[in-house]
Amino acid sequence: MNRREFIGFAGALFPLSQQVGAQPSSVRRVGFLASGVQPADGGLPAALRKELENLGYTDGTTVVYDGRWSGGQNERLPGLAAELVSRNVDLIVAFGSPAGEAAKRTTSTIPIVVFNAGDLVETRLVQSLGRPGGNVTGVNDPAAALSAKRLELLKEILPETTRVGVLRNPDNPAHLSIMTSAELATVPLGLTLRSFDVRGSDQLESNFAEMKSWPADAVVVLDDAVFISQRAAIAAQAKSKRLALICGIRELIEGCLLSYAANIGDMYFRSASYVDRILKGAKPGDLPVQQPVAFDLLINLKIAKAFGLTVPASLLARADEVIE
Repeated sequence: MNRREFIGFAGALFPLSQQVGAQPSSVRRVGFLASGVQPADGGLPAALRKELENLGYTDGTTVVYDGRWSGGQNERLPGLAAELVSRNVDLIVAFGSPAGEAAKRTTSTIPIVVFNAGDLVETRLVQSLGRPGGNVTGVNDPAAALSAKRLELLKEILPETTRVGVLRNPDNPAHLSIMTSAELATVPLGLTLRSFDVRGSDQLESNFAEMKSWPADAVVVLDDAVFISQRAAIAAQAKSKRLALICGIRELIEGCLLSYAANIGDMYFRSASYVDRILKGAKPGDLPVQQPVAFDLLINLKIAKAFGLTVPASLLARADEVIE
């Protein structure tokens, strides 16, 4: 076999779209849908854009990003998803359960990659983790299981805690399973939970006032794009009411005593890999939902000192990052 024949034979065995490092053959349009506020530098989170750059996607050259952000108003998501569909995007990346749900209801043909959306089976975004089926796949977020761990961490710092308020968004379908899991963890920890529903910033002050009068000893803030956009207001309310916050994703850490969640960088990396594979021909229904493998524990000593709290040395030693 001569060299030319060998190259042809190898190409038949390994199609270009499946070769390591193969680049997209044309400019692709990737849509992004989220509940939060659009970042100043574009319609796609910088970390996700960076991961796609590492895979060979150059913004404006091999890929065009089309972002739609609801500004914390989840009722706008169906319309924004319809806009992306009308612009003939090749794929939609959805951040959060409400965005994933809106995208799935809008299209059954355009591939959708979802992340930070809780358990994708429980929210009915996929049929199963191993065989998602349909046009949706992504990265599972074990937020329900992590909620129990956050309560354990809270008890380590504030062992006298008995009442915990939970700030949730009733429009986020993932929050129902998270609350169920958290309730199961309360018995061995000797805790009582009470949920407080917030859809917008205008409801924060009244809810925190009600938490204080209940009275809550601390507050758990569930992961939600709306809460990320309102994190400064949430931190201000917690400070004024002297209520320690326990959070999930690190974007909320500025006003929280601690946060514990799946590493968001790892989730961006895994989401980008699925975007790459789908744009190269893979079907989302054939791609098993991935599980995060990295988790971050952040301790905010600034908040601890402001509340006059001493964080146990054993907990500090386990932290991935300590903010001083």
